[in-house]
Amino acid sequence: MTIQGLTHLRSGKVRDLYDIDADHLLLVASDRVSTYDVIHPTPIPDKGRVLTGIAAFWFDRLDPIVPNHLVSTSVADLPAELSDQRDELAGRFMLCRKVEVVPFECVVRGYLAGSGWREYQQGGRVCGVPLREGLREADRLDEPIFTPATKAEDGDHDENVSFEVMASGVGEDLAAQLRELSLELYAAGAEHAAAQGIILADTKFEFGLRDGQIVLADEVLTPDSSRYWPADTWQPGTNPPSFDKQFVRDYATSTGWDRTPPAPELPPDVVAQTRAKYLEAFECITGRTFDDWMTTL
Repeated sequence: MTIQGLTHLRSGKVRDLYDIDADHLLLVASDRVSTYDVIHPTPIPDKGRVLTGIAAFWFDRLDPIVPNHLVSTSVADLPAELSDQRDELAGRFMLCRKVEVVPFECVVRGYLAGSGWREYQQGGRVCGVPLREGLREADRLDEPIFTPATKAEDGDHDENVSFEVMASGVGEDLAAQLRELSLELYAAGAEHAAAQGIILADTKFEFGLRDGQIVLADEVLTPDSSRYWPADTWQPGTNPPSFDKQFVRDYATSTGWDRTPPAPELPPDVVAQTRAKYLEAFECITGRTFDDWMTTL
């Protein structure tokens, strides 16, 4: 979607970033969906609103641990020049404070899955962290591990790196603080998710600095930045179904697509199933209905 009246700074696979003034940005979540870092031409209705609502829930819940960049998700706080676009923007935007972004993804893994599982199979380590022998895919780790990654440019893959690489890039003191904060945030998120019958297998956090203070930024603990599994279907040794775009990945794979642009169109049933899964994630995590949240904006 295009926002009139503001300077467009950049677009990611899902979000568009606009400049407001010297201190504030507008982060707008679209309904775009990607697999293997390629955007599909078919959107998932309300996906951007779901991601925004979940992120807003977590920013509020985690604020006692670390401050964040979120100012408001209320249309009443939009700049005056966007008054005629309020309906289109409702539920999709976060009015945020500007921060100096830390150029690393702060990944925490509590279970062995995804690229971590692939790395473990090759050498018994994940991002330089040694793990005990005999672990299976989706096994719970003895304790969560911090495994940073470089922040990829749009369209590229993030690259897993060791803590030492991150420390050399941002300084050992800041890297150590971010590791401690990330593990604490993961623990808080996993505890809440478990109470809702969900496993938070892994997630990534993004941080920035504002006036020398560490600030949680971008999105947080959404289905796009995290791997959530229904606890009642989790079984080590398998690849559990997740609360995200699994239907899209499965369909894209079934077409024989070679994972290079362009990505295939999505059929209506895949779109409907994916939308339902995102809404289910919203309601499980936040404890309220999506429609109820939309009425508060």
